[in-house]
Formats: sequence, C-alpha cells, structure tokens
Amino acid sequence: MSYTDEQLTTDGLNADTAGGRVLLLACGALAREILALIKINGWAHMDLQCLPANLHLTPDKIPDAVEALVVQARDKYDEIFVVYADCGTGGLLQARCDELGVKMAEGPHCYSFFEGNDVFAAHADTEFTAFYLTDFLVRQFDSFVWKPMGLDRHPQLRDMLFGNYEKLVYLAQTNQPDLDRLAEEAAQRLGLAYERRFTGYGDLTAELEKYA
Repeated sequence: MSYTDEQLTTDGLNADTAGGRVLLLACGALAREILALIKINGWAHMDLQCLPANLHLTPDKIPDAVEALVVQARDKYDEIFVVYADCGTGGLLQARCDELGVKMAEGPHCYSFFEGNDVFAAHADTEFTAFYLTDFLVRQFDSFVWKPMGLDRHPQLRDMLFGNYEKLVYLAQTNQPDLDRLAEEAAQRLGLAYERRFTGYGDLTAELEKYA
C-alpha cells in the first residue's frame, strides 16, 4: 500500500479511539518506515498522523505545527508520541513537547536514529564532511536537496555549497537496487565519493516498541 503526502497530512483523525490508543505524530519523511513497523509488528492500537516532510526546510515552524496537532488529538488518545528528532529546531521542539507533556524520539535527526544514536555519535567527530541521505531523501533528492538549494537553476553553486564535503553516505533502510542507483547518482551530481550503509530501521524500532 502506498501513501501520498496528502493522505498522510490530512486533519481527519480517527474519532473512535477510546481505550489504549496511541497516536504517532510524525514527520512525513518517516511515514513508510513507521507504517512498515506497524504492519510487521501488528501494532493495531497505533495510529499515524504525519506533518508535511517539507517542514524540514523551515524547522522553526515544526514546534508550532506539532503543538497544533497535539492539542487537536489530545482527547482522542491515551498516549501521543512525537516521532521527530530535534530536526534542526535547536532544542525548541523538545522544550515544546515538555510543555505539552508528550514524549518525542531521541536523537539530533533521523540520520542518527536510523543508524543508531550511539553508533552515529561514535563517529560524528570523524564524519563532519559527510552528507547523509535516507531512503526518503534518496527518493526526494530533487525536491529536498537539488531544487531548494538552487542547483537546478545555478549548478555553479555546487562547489560553494558542497566544497567542504567529501562523501555522500546513504543510510539505507531497505535493500532496493533502484534506490542504490539513485543514491549513487546523487553523489555523482554533488561531486562526492559514495558510501552505502544498511541500517534498517535502527533506533526507530526501539522507540516505537515503548508503546507496543
């Protein structure tokens, strides 16, 4: 089953959610992975509500967007879990979640919890010249990287924007040859060396298991 951004960001919450229901309030960039984990584990008590993935382009708007949906859904669920990492909010999202009394996923960003926060932290000091992509970002490379950075209109910006990077690291949640090919093409377009690491769902599984 496939889900469009429109389907994943509608305001139509399930009103019949009495008794043990958990709302996963998540970034749209994680929709496929969360839906896969719900299906694999039979977590029928969990509902998924996603905010648009393009909020990553304006992270200062994430806390307000999360709060609006928490307030809307609070009376319909026993638990609300915010499946965002910090995602560039500079601690503001965590502070907002604390104010709202809801918990959120640990980690600085989805790259970290897909690889595993401890693993990612262990090599963060030696990989500050790495540019990371996940399955979602590979699929949406043009929409989330190439075009927002103006590289479609001004390709000469590439060396200025990525001159300090040395490699593109594709953190793969799934084994799909077509995504491998697209990730390698993205590295070539950015003029970077290419590395692929299979991570699976990493710490995302453990985070959701807390509410199983």
